[in-house]
Amino acid sequence: MSGRGDGLKLTPAELSAPFADTDWGAKYPPVLTVQQTADLLQVPRATVYDWSSRGLLRGCGRRVGKHLRIFRDRLLNKVFNEGLKNE
Repeated sequence: MSGRGDGLKLTPAELSAPFADTDWGAKYPPVLTVQQTADLLQVPRATVYDWSSRGLLRGCGRRVGKHLRIFRDRLLNKVFNEGLKNE
């Protein structure tokens, strides 16, 4: 998922607006598990782990012990505004 230069940039308000709804906000809190991340992006969990191991999610998450936690708003900004690419 790399940016194609189509000029589509989402504002912070547009990125966070869906989570103001209590159902979405509860399902996808600000700090996500790998499963929640996969569900949100509609990709397999293995894809999230692959992206993380290749450094495509740099700046979007942290390891907590052996668990990976993803910051939702940073993830959405990276996916939709910056694109997933090696830096």
